[in-house]
Parts: sequence; structure tokens; C-alpha cells
Amino acid sequence: MTATSFPESHGNVPEKPVTISEFGAQKALGILSQSGKENAGVRVFIKSGGCSGYQYGMAIDDRELDGDTIVHDRGVKLLVDHMSLSLLRGSEVDFVENMMGGGFTVNNPNATSSCGCGHSFRTDGAQSPDGEGSGGCASH
Repeated sequence: MTATSFPESHGNVPEKPVTISEFGAQKALGILSQSGKENAGVRVFIKSGGCSGYQYGMAIDDRELDGDTIVHDRGVKLLVDHMSLSLLRGSEVDFVENMMGGGFTVNNPNATSSCGCGHSFRTDGAQSPDGEGSGGCASH
């Protein structure tokens, strides 16, 4: 299996499965430029856990793995693995600042509920994977 790539939008390009906001892109580009990794991007992924069943994760990654979907949006390369893509399709990565500081978040149209801290979510009718997800937000 090979990677699927979505270039920057110019005209009639298929809709990107994942995007990043303007502010999120500014923050990501700053972090990527300081990472010291050539051709690095932001890997966005889903893992089981969190108080709502699934938990978002993000990391700076300079590897493109088999099965990855690679999206170039607002100058940022977003990498999503095959397993996470169905739960992230249509999502937007954003950066939010508040009184507690700031951080990246995912605006996910597939999430039917999420915990108060905004790091975990559940999809419609989905059980928590492996019986996880009963803990509170402090368990992140």
C-alpha cells in the first residue's frame, strides 16, 4: 500500500480529508521550522483511551509510511495513518489559546460527544475500544 497525497488546492482538486485552520497553520509552521527535521509534517492520529473512548494525538514526523494520507494545506503537511483516517475525515486541526495556555485541537464533525478537556471523543453508537474510556480527563 502506498501513501495518498492531496496537494495544495488550486482549482478543481478533490476535497481534502483533513484540513488546518489559518491560525493552526501559523503555529504549526513555527514549530516545524524549529524541529530540525527536514520535510517534516504534523502527524494527526487517533488512539483508544480518554474519557470519551478515543483520544487525539499529534506529533512532528518526517516519515511518510505506507497507507498514510498526506494533505498539504496552508503550507503544512498533515499525515494521517489509514486506521485514523475514517475517524478524522472532514476534521480541521486548529490552535486555541485560552487562560490555561494554548494548544492544538481537532474540530471533528464525526464526534458525537467529547469530554470537557477536548482531547477525547466518541462517535455515534461506538463503544469505548477495549473497554477503555471510563476514566476522567485527568487520566490523559
